[in-house]
Amino acid sequence: MDLMIVSILCFYLFEYPVLNIGFFSIYLMFGWCAVAVFINFYDVYRFTAPIVIATKIIKQCILFLLIVIAFFPFSKQYVFNEKTVAVFMLVSIALVSISKFTLFYFLRKYRIATGSNFRNVVIIGYSSEAIRLKKLFESRNDFGYNFFGFFSNKKENIEIKGKLEQLKSFVIENEIDEIYCSLEEVSNAQLKEIIIFSDENNKTVKFIPDSKEIFSKNLQIDFYDSFPVLSLKKTVLNDPTIKIFKRVFDIVFSLIVIIGLLSWLMPVLAILIKLESKGPVFFRQGRPGIDEKEFHCYKFRSMQINGISETEASKNDPRVTKLGKLMRKTSVDELPQFFNVLLGDMSVVGPRPHLWSQNLSYGSKIKKYPIRHCVKPGITGLAQVSGFRGEIEKDRDMINRIKFDVFYIENWSLILDLKIIYQTLVNIYRGEEKAY
Repeated sequence: MDLMIVSILCFYLFEYPVLNIGFFSIYLMFGWCAVAVFINFYDVYRFTAPIVIATKIIKQCILFLLIVIAFFPFSKQYVFNEKTVAVFMLVSIALVSISKFTLFYFLRKYRIATGSNFRNVVIIGYSSEAIRLKKLFESRNDFGYNFFGFFSNKKENIEIKGKLEQLKSFVIENEIDEIYCSLEEVSNAQLKEIIIFSDENNKTVKFIPDSKEIFSKNLQIDFYDSFPVLSLKKTVLNDPTIKIFKRVFDIVFSLIVIIGLLSWLMPVLAILIKLESKGPVFFRQGRPGIDEKEFHCYKFRSMQINGISETEASKNDPRVTKLGKLMRKTSVDELPQFFNVLLGDMSVVGPRPHLWSQNLSYGSKIKKYPIRHCVKPGITGLAQVSGFRGEIEKDRDMINRIKFDVFYIENWSLILDLKIIYQTLVNIYRGEEKAY
C-alpha cells in the first residue's frame, strides 16, 4: 500500500516524460524500501504502542525526504522544485499514516468482533509479575491472547494447570503458541529443556523479567502497554521486513535464471532426456518445506524410471543415465527448482530440503534438527558449499550438515546469501567429489 501511494503521487505530482518519471518512480520505491529496512519501519505487532508507530512514521519520512532530495543534484533532466517536493512529502505522510493506523486499529477491532487471530499462551511460574501479565491478557483482549493457565512446581493454586513435567503434553494437546516463563521459578537446566522443546515444536518462548539480571544478544524487549516482556529471537529471518526483502530477492533472482537460462536450455534438455530414455522430462518429489509442510520439488529427470524414490543417489548408481551424470555433476538437474522459488515453496539460499525418510530418521536423533523447518528450504545452502552435499554415508555427515544449516539460520545476512551463491558457482566450475 505504501509503495502504491509513493508511485501514484510521483506520477501525479512530478511532470516529466513517461520514461523519465517511470525511472524516478522506481528510484523512490527502492529508496522507501531501503529506509524501511534500515529503521525496521514495518516491525509493528499487536502490542505495539501507537506512539511507537508515529515515531516510526516520522523517522521514515525524514530519511525518505533525504532520499528524494538526493536524486536531483545527480540528474540534469530533473529540476528541483521545493513546492512540488513539499506537497509530495506532506501528502505521502498523511496517506501512509492513515493507512497504517487504519490497518492497526482495524485488526484490533477485528479480533474483538470475531474472536479470531488469537494466540494461545501459558505462563510458567506464579509470581506477582506472572499474575500481572495474566490480568493484562484478560483485560486487553484487543492484543489477541488466549490465556490457558499457569504451570508451577513451587506454588499450588486453582489457576495452576499442573507441574512443569506436564507442560509439554499440555502445550501440544492444546496447540499453545507462546510460553511465557517467569525466571524466578525455573533452574538453568529446566530453562534449557524448555527452549529445546520450543525449538523442536516450533513454539515461541518469552521471558517475564524479575529480580534476575539477564544479558543476551538474543533477547529483545517489548512492551504490552507498560508491561515489559523479553523475547528469545531465533533468527532475523522471522522478521517480517526481512522476509519481504528475501522474498523480493528470490523472485528477481529466479526470474533472471528462468528467462535468461531456462527459456532456451529447458527445450534442449527436454529433447535430450526424451531421446536417451523413456519417461517424463521432469522428476517431481514431495519434500518437507517450511513448518514441515509438504511441497513438490522439481528436477530434470536424471535417472531411468524406477520404483525407488525415497533413497539418495549413490556413487556409480545404475539408475543414473549418462546425461543424468553430467547434469548432476554440474547441478543442472536442480535448475527447475527456480520455479519452486517463484511459487514461494523454496528460497534461492536456505537449508536443502531432505527426503521424508531422512526427516523421520534424523528428526528425533539430532538436536536442533527441527529448526531447519522454520525457514524455506533452498536450492543451495551453507552446508552444501561447505562440503556436506550429496549422499549421507554416516550419521556424522548429517550432524555436520545440520550444524551448518542452523548456523545459517541463526546468522543470516544478505552478504552471507551472496557469498553462498558465489561459492556455489565456483564449486560447479571446479567440480565436486560428491556431486553424483
